Amino acid sequence: MTQPGSRTRPTALAVWLLIAGVIGWWAAFSLTMERLHLLMDPDAILGCDISPLVQCGKNLESWQGSVFGFPNPIMGLTGWVAPIVVGAAILAGARFARWFWLLFELGLAFAFVFVIWLIAQSVFVLGTLCPWCMVTWVVTIPTFYAVTLHLLRTGLVPAPRPVRSAADTLMAWLPLLAVISYAIIAVIAQIRLDVLGAVF
Repeated sequence: MTQPGSRTRPTALAVWLLIAGVIGWWAAFSLTMERLHLLMDPDAILGCDISPLVQCGKNLESWQGSVFGFPNPIMGLTGWVAPIVVGAAILAGARFARWFWLLFELGLAFAFVFVIWLIAQSVFVLGTLCPWCMVTWVVTIPTFYAVTLHLLRTGLVPAPRPVRSAADTLMAWLPLLAVISYAIIAVIAQIRLDVLGAVF
């Protein structure tokens, strides 16, 4: 039986998944290396520690940096492999069953919620902006939006026709949705941390 929306290969989505996956994996790898430096030398000055405001050392050493008992970047090292594999598989002609897409969406939803929580912790509790963490934010947010809208517009997630049409329209506006999300985060960070005052 043909799955809804399976007639058209989502090439643009696949390319984005590859790009986002590689960028996200590199950010996780870089953070993991910084964490290893701290383990070897607690007094080490990390390459991502640019200023008291822009740094990753405080984040890595906080309990928020190891929520599940191990450094958060390890989740990124494993988790970002999924978008890379899915993107490459789509470009190679693979078609996935609905259950696979739903599991993939569930993983991205967890990543999205976790990133939002980490943003709140960074801005409101730790008072820092971690460079590699921000790279992760930048790719996680639109990746979640893109896959969610794809599942809605293709009917892989059952939805009324108006919702599917809206999702199809919003997919074209995905870059703007991402920029708006970044702008909201930037405004909150500026209000809370006075980023511009710290930089200039």
